[in-house]
Amino acid sequence: MPRHPRKPRRLIADGRAYLWTLRHSHDVADGGRSCRETLTLYPQPAGTGGPLRIVFTGGPGRYVPGDAPLGSGDVGYVHGADLNLHEPGAVRALLDAAATRGWEPEGRPTEIDGWSLLEAAAAARTGAART
Repeated sequence: MPRHPRKPRRLIADGRAYLWTLRHSHDVADGGRSCRETLTLYPQPAGTGGPLRIVFTGGPGRYVPGDAPLGSGDVGYVHGADLNLHEPGAVRALLDAAATRGWEPEGRPTEIDGWSLLEAAAAARTGAART
């Protein structure tokens, strides 16, 4: 039986468990024309830290689903790095990039512009694929 797309998935990173979800939405401020992908990681057990929201909004030179004929979860630069946010390895790479920039799972709820993490996360994925 296939997994329900809205059911949180589990990720273990550095001995800590997270539940994560991916949501697609549209910015109402511009009449719903701008697409947005929001990856949210919830440290476990619940209540031990605030969620981390990594947001990718479509714009010039970059894409999220809805901006181009791509698969669900694909985000990237038109001429550069990209990730599929349905892949656990991509989620882990973004989590690691956020931690490198100071995010802590025990902290407060945090929202980060995903574009600021994309190149580091994609490079980590490429390096992991080579080893």
